[in-house]
Amino acid sequence: MREIRQILEGSGWDVAGLDDFPPYPETVEDGETLLENALLKARDGYRHTRLITLADDSGLEVDGLNGRPGIHSARYAGENATYEDNVDLLLRELEDVPESERTARFRCVMALIGPDIERWWEGVSEGIIIDEKRGKSGFGYDPVFWSPELGMTFAEATAADKNRVSHRGRALKGLVNVLDELV
Repeated sequence: MREIRQILEGSGWDVAGLDDFPPYPETVEDGETLLENALLKARDGYRHTRLITLADDSGLEVDGLNGRPGIHSARYAGENATYEDNVDLLLRELEDVPESERTARFRCVMALIGPDIERWWEGVSEGIIIDEKRGKSGFGYDPVFWSPELGMTFAEATAADKNRVSHRGRALKGLVNVLDELV
């Protein structure tokens, strides 16, 4: 929510979160792709609120792990895992993987559902998984995701710099480009 609000700031759109609509039932994310899960969440949101709903699903794909954790990124180390648990598991699994195979990408799909609207956008940010955590900003895998575009990890970057090159920022740019024509 924080990233979405920052990126959409000044667009003229108000952004409300799930907490603004209690009780909000949790969407079962049983899709097999990021797109399927983003659409499931956006459709549920629209049904529940009757407001145009934006939802995303994101994942980290590591080449040396055959694309894992992928759609399971948030629960990579288990159902109740913390961000720290997920990062620690990722680093353990990559201990013997050479840097040349540590290439990775964050991928995000943003889906927008409303009356007569069903659109989605994808954003990708390429990087490398480093072998130690660096930086205090961001969340999730940000401390080990080194961005060649920034020359630092996402966790070392300012919010504005990260949003400029992040997967979520890139997906949202597609949305921002068509917001005025959608309603």
